[in-house]
Amino acid sequence: MKNRNLEHKDDWKTPAKIFDQLNNEFNFDFDPCPYKHDVTQWDGLQVEWGDRNFVNPPYSRKLKEAFVEKAVIEKLKGKTSVLLLPVSTSTALFHDVIKPNASEIRFVRGRIRFEGVNTKGEYVTDKTPMHDSMIVIFKP
Repeated sequence: MKNRNLEHKDDWKTPAKIFDQLNNEFNFDFDPCPYKHDVTQWDGLQVEWGDRNFVNPPYSRKLKEAFVEKAVIEKLKGKTSVLLLPVSTSTALFHDVIKPNASEIRFVRGRIRFEGVNTKGEYVTDKTPMHDSMIVIFKP
């Protein structure tokens, strides 16, 4: 069981293999929440997104929901967003926002091994999340 007393990190880097494969397909021109981003410089929820966006949002509930909702707004502006998200198909977010607005949903086989700083302060390259992952594509 997850130790809820540990300080859990919400900033994990997408493995290059996953990003490169998607980038080859979509040719991204913006990432609103890059790894190790200093939000005091700019906030990915407040700035204008590019035409083709890669989004691996923080997985904390409120931030994840905010980035998904922003991707839907960007879709209505004529922009494409590709989101790497945890699979949670029983949630209101999935049924009310993702499913009716997504152009495509791809379920990732196996668990993605993310990179980042773990709860012990160590940089790791093999951290698997508690959930499976999906690629959600919002196209205009």
